[in-house]
Amino acid sequence: MAVTAGPLAGVRVVELAGIGPGPFAAMLLADLGADVVRVDRPGGGGLAIDPAYDVTNRNKRSVLLDLKSAEGPARVLDLAERADVLIEGFRPGVAERLGVGPEHCLARNPELVYGRMTGWGQEGPLAHTAGHDIAYIAVTGALGMIGNPGEPPAVPANLVGDYAGGSLYLVIGILAALQHARTPHGAGQVVDAAIVDGTAHLTAMIHGMVAAGGWQDRRGANLLDGGCPFYGTYETSDGRYMAVGALEQQFYDTFVGLLGIEDRAPARKDLARWGELREAVAARFKSRTREEWTAVFEGTDACVAPVLSLREAPHHPHLASRGTFTEHGGITQPAPAPRFSATPTGVASGPARPGADTASVAADWDVPALLPKEA
Repeated sequence: MAVTAGPLAGVRVVELAGIGPGPFAAMLLADLGADVVRVDRPGGGGLAIDPAYDVTNRNKRSVLLDLKSAEGPARVLDLAERADVLIEGFRPGVAERLGVGPEHCLARNPELVYGRMTGWGQEGPLAHTAGHDIAYIAVTGALGMIGNPGEPPAVPANLVGDYAGGSLYLVIGILAALQHARTPHGAGQVVDAAIVDGTAHLTAMIHGMVAAGGWQDRRGANLLDGGCPFYGTYETSDGRYMAVGALEQQFYDTFVGLLGIEDRAPARKDLARWGELREAVAARFKSRTREEWTAVFEGTDACVAPVLSLREAPHHPHLASRGTFTEHGGITQPAPAPRFSATPTGVASGPARPGADTASVAADWDVPALLPKEA
């Protein structure tokens, strides 16, 4: 069944199946209580994992439609007519050629919010070319900021582009457009969410710092990019790491005191001696294990934390206490976020299996044509 709790309870969303940021955005809406129906294609899509483990399809329902068939587009339009939101992640022009573009859908439902998720956007010289997260964050300057000086930029998985610059901006746009559509003089509209736009937007503060002369346009030379000896990571004696973020003076004082180098640490604002400070910090961290240093800093205002793996993270005492991770259907996964006092959310169902919910969607959305024709 669809999720009925959450602040978006009653909102209907059609998701045209894709990979990456589109499904993640639809999952977020589903986590918030929307009734998300994913339109899967026969045979699935590229880069897809076993549907049983695709957590980005939790809290959704699925119907199976071939958009290249004679009946497929008509059924999508039937769903769009009854929906509040539609999400698609095709290259520009593909949805139009399939007969499920904005004009087709808005003609059936003028109040529909039509969310478009792409890397390059709906227009521009590269709009029709292929790409993935790494290329999108590369051209925005975000990738070039990450990593050590003199080394290739470090790839931050697909978190910065696909999900931060893509999915989250699509969801923000959808919610804003949904609010507008529900005002007395509002109407539906198209939300053009491009990963390059969202990722560039994420760098707003850094651009301000560059303009003010407070950020050098190169890796590992600044306060927040690992260039600062008291904002970075350090290896411990067991080959693991601790993360340090002791930026403010009072936190720095606590940090060097607990680290045991307060009598040898040069003034933190003396950039000429940052190399010396880094060596002193590194040497101390190498003297003990990650577990030992965690015990030293845990619960203090030194702003130091152990660097945990994905499997370790759910067991961190603070995250375990808050229920930051949850278990459903044998899969440990992040719990829905953020949290709401009056309309709590949760994981009500596991990953939707392609086509498994056709009957319930046909009944709930009053689209009997979704059901297979009897022989």
